Amino acid sequence: MAIVELDKLVKDYGKVRAIHGVDLRIEDGEFCVFVGPSGCGKSTLLRMIAGLEEISGGELRIDGERVNEQRASERGLAMVFQTYALYPHMTVRQNLAFGLENIKTPKDEIARRVAEAARMLQIEAYLDRRPKQLSGGQRQRVAIGRAVVREPRVFLFDEPLSNLDAELRVTMRGEIAGLHHRLGNTMIYVTHDQVEAMTMADKIVVLRDGRIEQVGSPLDLYNEPRNSFVAGFIGSPRMNFVDAVVETVKERSVVARDASGALFEASVDSAGLEPGAAVSVGVRPEHVTFGSEGGKPATVQTIEQLGGNSYLHCVAEDGALLAAHLPGQTAIRRGDAVRVVFRPDFTHLFRRSDGVAQKRLVVGEAV
Repeated sequence: MAIVELDKLVKDYGKVRAIHGVDLRIEDGEFCVFVGPSGCGKSTLLRMIAGLEEISGGELRIDGERVNEQRASERGLAMVFQTYALYPHMTVRQNLAFGLENIKTPKDEIARRVAEAARMLQIEAYLDRRPKQLSGGQRQRVAIGRAVVREPRVFLFDEPLSNLDAELRVTMRGEIAGLHHRLGNTMIYVTHDQVEAMTMADKIVVLRDGRIEQVGSPLDLYNEPRNSFVAGFIGSPRMNFVDAVVETVKERSVVARDASGALFEASVDSAGLEPGAAVSVGVRPEHVTFGSEGGKPATVQTIEQLGGNSYLHCVAEDGALLAAHLPGQTAIRRGDAVRVVFRPDFTHLFRRSDGVAQKRLVVGEAV
């Protein structure tokens, strides 16, 4: 197990800077997920840690030791790739053993590690099959097993589930989380799927354009996003946003009015806000209610009835798209007119100038 530290880490491709001075500490035994849109630099950052990309600036340390110039094989890491990268002419057993054979591991030790990994990942019945005889989920287990047998200090996962179907992704998420619980190793996992990040991580790192936007636990990022980018990226369906202008600044809340005249109150610290300031009002779908008065007039466009939950997607008179998550089943139908109300105690306020969030207040909290 290991502590991984990134100190002002930089990656340049010629004159193009892909990673902009990233600072991050990943604790011993932590499951850390890099998440963000395509092209944000998450895989590049992972490959720099792995030793597959040269570091242009800054320092990478593992357990306090600078490893910038160390080869990938010297860092004590193991990586699981999106494409599995299995040798098609080898059996599962041979795939698992190959890396250990290359470093002259004794045969009895190889046999022990292969047997233990196969048992742990429930692939014992497939040890004498070749990859083409396996399903996608079975191949992914073999790819993970090849990393496990190396007994690395840190596991690195580069979008390992993106080639699997939706149901199998859910199963494999649970298996990887279970593997982390059993082994206790530091794990760094890259995905573009924020649901994967929310369900697996101890710590999430949200990246955009080669920079860290926010680091925190899944619920920290969900409940207290630092800016509108994080608020919109974390959560499914995404947070509702309405552009508005500050109408009234109160002691413990702010009232804003949108272009249609609808009023929204947010229980936030009003520091730095004055009437007339341009803001974005945000609320998660589960904190939307439908009222008989007030709120924002809208029409229900689509309904997703999932039995235990209902998702309603509405379009306001000014074209704004608003989603609501209701527990259980609903009698509301497509085409119904509704008034969308944001709960003030769960409403977020972001400055439109830079997207930064105003601090939300809870009952009894001092400003």
